[in-house]
Amino acid sequence: MNYSLTMNKLTEAKNDDTREKQCFCDICGTSFNYNSQLTSHRHIHTGEKPYHCDICGKSFAYNSQLTSHRRIHTGEKPYHCDICGKSFSQRRTLTEHKRTHTGEKPYHCDICGKSFSQRGTLTEHKRTHTGERPYHCDICGKSFSKRNDLTRHKLTHTGEKPYHCDICSQSFCQMSHLTKHKRTHTGEKPYHCDICGKSFTHRSAVTVHKRTHTGEKPYQCDICDKSFSRSAHLTGHRRTHTGEKPYHCEICGKSFSCNTQLIYHKRTHTGENPYHCDICGKSFSLRSCLTQHMRTHTGEKPYHCDICGMSFSDNNYLTRHRRIHTGEKPYHCDICGKSFSQSRDFTKHKRTHTGERPYHCDICGKSFSQRSHLTIHIRTHTGEKPYHCDICGKSFSQRSHLTIHIRTHTGEKPYHCDICGMSFSDNNYLTRHRRIHTGEKPYHCDICGKSFSQSRDFTKHKRTHTGERPYHCDICGKSFSQRSHLTIHIRTHTGEKPYHCDICGKSFSQRSHLTIHIRTHTGEKPYHCDICGKSFSDINYSTRHRRIHTGEKP
Repeated sequence: MNYSLTMNKLTEAKNDDTREKQCFCDICGTSFNYNSQLTSHRHIHTGEKPYHCDICGKSFAYNSQLTSHRRIHTGEKPYHCDICGKSFSQRRTLTEHKRTHTGEKPYHCDICGKSFSQRGTLTEHKRTHTGERPYHCDICGKSFSKRNDLTRHKLTHTGEKPYHCDICSQSFCQMSHLTKHKRTHTGEKPYHCDICGKSFTHRSAVTVHKRTHTGEKPYQCDICDKSFSRSAHLTGHRRTHTGEKPYHCEICGKSFSCNTQLIYHKRTHTGENPYHCDICGKSFSLRSCLTQHMRTHTGEKPYHCDICGMSFSDNNYLTRHRRIHTGEKPYHCDICGKSFSQSRDFTKHKRTHTGERPYHCDICGKSFSQRSHLTIHIRTHTGEKPYHCDICGKSFSQRSHLTIHIRTHTGEKPYHCDICGMSFSDNNYLTRHRRIHTGEKPYHCDICGKSFSQSRDFTKHKRTHTGERPYHCDICGKSFSQRSHLTIHIRTHTGEKPYHCDICGKSFSQRSHLTIHIRTHTGEKPYHCDICGKSFSDINYSTRHRRIHTGEKP
């Protein structure tokens, strides 16, 4: 009897597999083998969700969805990968996971031919071709191509961060962000690049990284045709066209075109530096800054210029460097029309029009238009000189000063004047020199109208109007309008005479005094009276002599 029942059931199951589907949905026409399947399917059209979670109250259209959901509460993961042992709460998640081992991508885009391991990923990908955005925010009306993007977006309205790190208590609005964050504690990097072997904490980072090898930039701006390797970069770029800045700082009111910029900006208020170097202990507000910093220890330079072969530790440096070859200047000032190859130079330039000085010294209150200028200025208070010459041991407060100083040892003068051929060790010296040929004086005093070819001369000149004397002698308290005057003055206390005559050995506290003294040996008299023709070795002597002719009294 039991044998007969078993055979009947097997025969019935076989008939189920071969018989025509008899149950049809009268709304969309989809067919099903069983009436129960049709009943469940109709919930899609009616919106009915008859299955309720007795723990959190959430409702579902299918009983299978409720079963999967309950595992979030119980932590049950009954499906195990027989390759790596990882466990999953849903069978389809295990199936998708196995494809990371096999490399299988059974779902293909019939427009561009790209393949995917998950059907849902293919569906989302197709929307990059169609532009479809079926998910709408009922608060601000913004549309999204992915349901997850809408869910995440809504949290920007509510401010909810339901996922908490049990190690440091930091909260996140997305579970994936928490998962990635935990790897900063564990050091886990489970995703590997099969080209160079580099490891990453999350899958998307590997996908983006591989594009540095392939050069792929699948996201294109429909306004200017510029291409990007990341979707987020395209979104941010589009806002340069629209001017949209939807993210606002509630502390200072400043607005930003992308949320990450706002997060980074807030750390300028809080002083938070959550990323730490485990080699030297230095802390950073941005993960990217830590990554770049680590390369100062490792010497790694993974980004290479395909034109000249030069290597860089940061992809942004490579992008900027390439513009030297292409001459591209994508950043344009709509006030004066000037163009720039780098965004940061453009930002600094705009402040010359607005007068904005957002960086303030906590010690003396002085303000600066650039953060780097504030950093350098603070060293005038602290006396810090972190850059050291390996040849003579001299120290400098700025890296650029060390670079220029080293050229005094090597004799290198890489900057050449295209008019007279003169060479210089510093690009700034070349810029100033060119003004001798052009007569350009770009710095104008709005008090007396006088113009200057050099910024430093203009700065010194302004102090003749303001009376400012920012340089103080720590020994006698005397103040000076120029740093060089203070340096010379301090030598009256110390007796230092660093400039020596190679002919007679006499020493001087000022270079100009040595120059004048050498003329007593050479007989050189470069200053001439245009009235009587008499010559002098010192310009001061020439000035005094002229007064004999003019009758001027000093």
